[in-house]
Amino acid sequence: MPTFETTRRVPFSAEQMFAVVADVERYPEFLPLCECLVVKSREVGSTHSTLIATMVVGYHAIRETFTSRVTLRPERREIDVVKIDGPFAYLANRWRFRDVAGGCEVHFYIDYAFSSRMLSMLMGALFDKAVSKYTDTFEARARALYASGAATALTR
Repeated sequence: MPTFETTRRVPFSAEQMFAVVADVERYPEFLPLCECLVVKSREVGSTHSTLIATMVVGYHAIRETFTSRVTLRPERREIDVVKIDGPFAYLANRWRFRDVAGGCEVHFYIDYAFSSRMLSMLMGALFDKAVSKYTDTFEARARALYASGAATALTR
C-alpha cells in the first residue's frame, strides 16, 4: 500500500500550478508512463468541475488502463482524484496549491494499491519511482509554459 506525500515551493503562482495539473488532456505530452488520456465526461458546477478520465499507462510491453474521477476546485486551488475502474484496488490522489512569497507551495499526496499481486510485482517499483517524481515533472512543465513569467515574479 504505497503512499507518497510531499510539499515543495516552486517559483510559480498557485493559479499557474493548478492550471498545469488540471490540464489532464496534456499529460501524455510530459507525464512519465502516461501514453494516452481521454476525458470521457465533464460536469461544470458553480464551485467545482468533475471529469471522468481514462488513462493508459505503460512501460515496454506492459499496458494498463484505468478510469478516475477528477474533481477540480479552482477557487480553492484543490484537485482530488479517485479510482473508478482499472488495475488499482484503490487510488486516492490530492493536490493543494497555496501562494507564498516568490511562488507557491505545492502539496502532493497519493495512496494506492494494485489489485493484482502480479501487476504490483511487475509495475510496482516503476510506478513508485514515477510517482515520487511527479512534483518534479509538473514543475518542469510549468517552467516550460511560464519560464519568462517566473523570473519576473521572483524579482518583484
